[in-house]
This record gives sequence, structure tokens and C-alpha cells, in this order.
Amino acid sequence: VQLQASGGGLVQAGGSLRLSCADSGRTFSTYVMGWFRQAPGKAREFVAAINWSGGRTYYADSVKGRFTISRDNDKNTVYVQMNSLKPEDTAVYYCAAASGSFWRAKVENIAEYDYWGQGTQVTVSS
Repeated sequence: VQLQASGGGLVQAGGSLRLSCADSGRTFSTYVMGWFRQAPGKAREFVAAINWSGGRTYYADSVKGRFTISRDNDKNTVYVQMNSLKPEDTAVYYCAAASGSFWRAKVENIAEYDYWGQGTQVTVSS
């Protein structure tokens, strides 16, 4: 698994961005995929996760209703559509892959993820 995140940028509050994370490997469809973020001076935090088929998702309360995670296993890519962005969404966003089962306490746990992308910067101006 080799993850490459893209799509970050500078956007005004209320705007939208879509992040993508592509995997160059052959086992993408077997992994739980997650998005995390890390703001300056803060710990990395869970944003959203999706199971292998795309049929189940979890979101952090801070993004619920604004962000949507999805995946295309034919393209080995996971996405997060981010709408109604706020300045507090400013962070480096990371995608990650985890093996095994899909349940909330697990997918929110950074330590459960085996592979990480390099991160993409999202900056939301007020």
C-alpha cells in the first residue's frame, strides 16, 4: 500500500474542497480507509472512515453533516468532500489504511492504521 493524498489548498470560509487519496497497490479494496487531520500545535485527530465496500462510514462530530467520505475501489481511491468549511478545519489532512474489522472505536484510533499518506494542507480563511 502506497498512499498519495492530494486536493488541498486555500479556500474561504463556507467554501468546499475535495481531497483524494490514491493507492498504487493491489489490495486497496480490502482496507478500511480513514482521514485524519493535524492542526499546528495539536494532536492528529480522526475525521472520517469508510469500510472496504463503502457501505459504512463514521464521522467525527465536528465534521458530521459537512464532510462526506467515499471510495472508488476500481480507481483505488478514497475521497473526502468537505463543504461549509470553517477556519477551524485548517490542518494537514492525512489518509490512512487499516486492515481488519470496521467499528467505531477502532477506526477512530490512529494506532489501528498500518499505512499513511504524506498529508495535504487545507487552509480555510475567515
